[in-house]
Amino acid sequence: MKFKYFDLNHAVLVQNYIIENSGGRKGVLNIDLLSSVLDHVKNDIYYPDLESKVCHLFYSINKNHAFNDGNKRSSIVLASYFLEINGCNYLVSRFMKEMENIAVYVADNKIDKELLHEIIVDLIYKPDYSESLKLKIAIALMK
Repeated sequence: MKFKYFDLNHAVLVQNYIIENSGGRKGVLNIDLLSSVLDHVKNDIYYPDLESKVCHLFYSINKNHAFNDGNKRSSIVLASYFLEINGCNYLVSRFMKEMENIAVYVADNKIDKELLHEIIVDLIYKPDYSESLKLKIAIALMK
């Protein structure tokens, strides 16, 4: 599959829109960090498939704090947009709904990148989380 990507300018515009409509401080705190995330996601050796790329975008934008504010919200919207431009617009509504709480847990270090990847795989390919994944999430949240 040949993936489509969005650029740095689009990411900044999305963050500005989020802040204008839900509050917070506009702007980029570290442009090089944001640029690095958007460049690295294109590396098919490290991120060979859709779920790996979505996970990298979501996790890195959430955790790296490249924006002044709205990093969790931006991680959800930008990962959703990546799904949309890559032909998975049918997943966007569910993804945005499910990832709202997950974004908080990732930011709070309750869900690591490995568990996030499992969550994203189930969101993309299954109608519901597997029972084993539900248990992993419950255990992670109790820590």
